Amino acid sequence: MHFVKAALLCTLLSVPVVAATPTPAAMDRDLLEVSVTKLHTLYRTHTYTVRQVTEWYLARIEKYNPTYKPILELDREGALKRADQEDAEARPPAALAAKLKAQPLWGVPIVIKANTSIEGRVTSDGWTGFLQPGHELIAPRDAQIVAHFKSAGAVILGHTNMPDFAASDTNNSSAGGRTGNAYNVRYSPGGSSGGTATAVAANLALLGQGTDTSNSIRNPASTDSLVGFLPTRGLVSIAGIAPLDWLMDDTGPLARNVTDAAIALEVMAGEDKLDERTAGSAAKETPHFTQYLKADALKGKRFGVPSFILNNQGTALSSTGATRSLALRPETQAAFLKAIEGLRAAGATIVEDDTILPASFETLLRAISTGPYRAEGFEDFLRDFGPTEYKSPAAFEQATGQKLPGFLLGQGRSNAPATSQRRLEDDPKAKEIFWDPQAKALAAYDETLERLHLDGMVYPALQMPPNDEIAPQPDGKPSTGPHSNTGWVNRIGVPAVVVPGGFYDNGLPFGLEISGKAWQDGALLGYAYAYEQKTHHRKPPVLAME
Repeated sequence: MHFVKAALLCTLLSVPVVAATPTPAAMDRDLLEVSVTKLHTLYRTHTYTVRQVTEWYLARIEKYNPTYKPILELDREGALKRADQEDAEARPPAALAAKLKAQPLWGVPIVIKANTSIEGRVTSDGWTGFLQPGHELIAPRDAQIVAHFKSAGAVILGHTNMPDFAASDTNNSSAGGRTGNAYNVRYSPGGSSGGTATAVAANLALLGQGTDTSNSIRNPASTDSLVGFLPTRGLVSIAGIAPLDWLMDDTGPLARNVTDAAIALEVMAGEDKLDERTAGSAAKETPHFTQYLKADALKGKRFGVPSFILNNQGTALSSTGATRSLALRPETQAAFLKAIEGLRAAGATIVEDDTILPASFETLLRAISTGPYRAEGFEDFLRDFGPTEYKSPAAFEQATGQKLPGFLLGQGRSNAPATSQRRLEDDPKAKEIFWDPQAKALAAYDETLERLHLDGMVYPALQMPPNDEIAPQPDGKPSTGPHSNTGWVNRIGVPAVVVPGGFYDNGLPFGLEISGKAWQDGALLGYAYAYEQKTHHRKPPVLAME
């Protein structure tokens, strides 16, 4: 009898606890604005299965994507297959605990930007040219960051919409049309990671990945009340990402809170033989970023306000040669002055001084030339991540009858002469053209930090509020924006983070940006966390049809 009872007990203990069929109201209550930590608690208590959570996100995408259009390509079959696999692997109670401990994004539905390679999926880069039937750019393997996401247990829902080649401040593409802002669909979500930003802000995914050449993670983070993190260049590999300007390109997470961004960055970081800038990165900064997330991280810290950002009334050229205004709008300046009170309340000191990155700093930045090396980035991308049919720009043209835009290959802007192309590693003038000017600008940045005992810089993530893209304009042309003056961070390779900094009077978000010291990404995340915990500015959008 005792043997029978013992056997019965063992049998009962080995039976997996299966989540009951949840009600839609319960799932909305538990999963709207859910964090990675909270989701793992729901898994640990067997409240939901991975499939149930994945289906909830898929249902929201089906409901809201026709209006907001953040998802360009949905991999419903792949996401559900992955969810079922994870549920099966975690059926024994001990196995579930082990999975949650070993895989920091286990069961977490995420989205990937459309310029980032996912094995077997089309890397459209937002452009119809890579979607030609029979000639699609189907990735032969994962970008390293995608491989890291998969190893960490993430469920990839699909690719997000982006402007063609990531070459825009907003999010209108030939492949997927216009993405709207989660807080008001008429307005711009920012670019070029606006699809990822709208998806995460609207709770169509828990986390997302973006890329950034001159503002493209931080711009949409600002417009959608998100945390957007641009890491030190070299902390995270950009191999497998279709480049816009590979010497300024970077990639990082977009999240609804700093903790999720830190967890995602820990997953994304790592050395990659296909990205030489990552060599030795593990020795420069160990990616245990969540240890920096402390509520008192801002106490005693000092941040400078860059003079050239607040006082700039001029214009600048984008990566494609388009002119954009860099004038700081009065309403944005007012929002910034209000937002930095949160830094002061958390114990930080804000230093304003005309010598903090003045206009002369911009002269140093403009001396950094990447034009002679633009083609190298796209050539290497096609060589390593292009389909068998075309492993070079010339092969693409031969196979499809279309040409890649000249600006991707350094062929000059309209009415501008082509730039003679060369490979950075073989060019005897590379030190003069790129490395020395970059080092000089970085030294000026570091000197300012040291001279004034600053821990970083703080400034508006954008020079203007998100713009209405539907309302007719006086000149009959579409509105442009939202413009930023933050591409200098990419040029010198230091990290920066955007955190929700409040809202404009019309209900659209304002984002506060903080830059830090190279290879001190963890400290920067700590500052963002302390600000977040002090202010709690983020509030979810009310979506159309909700």
